[in-house]
Amino acid sequence: MKILVCMSVVPDTTTKISFIENNTKFNTQGVQFIINPYDELSLTKAIEIAEKNGGTVTVATVGLSDTEPVIRKALAIGANDAIRVNAEPKDGLQVASLLADIVKSNAYDLVLTGRESIDYNGGQICGLLAELLSWPAVNVCTKIEFENGNMQFERDIDGGRQNVTCSLPVIASAQKDLCEPRIPNMKGIMAARTKPLSVIEPNINETGSEYFQFENPVAKQAVRMIDANQAGDLINILKNEIKILS
Repeated sequence: MKILVCMSVVPDTTTKISFIENNTKFNTQGVQFIINPYDELSLTKAIEIAEKNGGTVTVATVGLSDTEPVIRKALAIGANDAIRVNAEPKDGLQVASLLADIVKSNAYDLVLTGRESIDYNGGQICGLLAELLSWPAVNVCTKIEFENGNMQFERDIDGGRQNVTCSLPVIASAQKDLCEPRIPNMKGIMAARTKPLSVIEPNINETGSEYFQFENPVAKQAVRMIDANQAGDLINILKNEIKILS
C-alpha cells in the first residue's frame, strides 16, 4: 500500500504572532516552526497502517527550503521518503492543486491529511483534493484502519460519531483522538539524514484568493466587578456600553 501524508509546516503554538510591512506579512523573525499537529496524527496513523499491512509512507509539503528541517523530523518519525514542492503556500486551492499533481503522478492508494492547519484553520485540503482527484473523502476521522481490503473509518458528526467503510483509493483527514503522535528516537533521527527528500518545481502556482491585511484579535478586557447591590449599574453597562440589552 502506498500512502501519502500531506503535511503543512506551521508556527509553534507558543509563538507570539505579529505582522510586518504594514500588516501585510507574517513576521517569521524568531518563530519556531513545527509539523502541523493534525498532520502529525495522520503521519503516525499512516505509519501504523503501513507497518501492519505492508507499504510505504511518503510525506508531501508545499513550502520553500526553510521547511526542510521540519520535513526531516517527519522522516525521523518514520516516513520512508518526502517530497517538497518548491513554492510558497498561498491558499488552500493552490496547495491542493500542487498536491493533486503529486498524487496523479505516483498512484497512491491512501492520502491522509490533517483536519486543518493550526495557523489559518481553513480545513480545506481534504475536500479540495477529493474534488480535484474525483476520489471519495472522509473528514475528521477519529479511527482509520485497513481491514479486509477496505478502509474503515470513524468520524465526528454533530451529536455523535459515524462509521464509514470505503474502498481504495480514498482521502481522509485526521481529527484529535485518532492516535498518539510518535516521538522520533535517536535511530530515526540518524536514519532521517539519508532518507530521500525530493524537491520538485510546481507546474502551476495559481491561487484562488488573496490576503490584503492581517490583524491580531482584540485583547481580552479585564474583569469588572459589580456590587451585588448595584444591579442598576450592571443593567446600564449591558445596555449602553456592551449594547446587548435594548
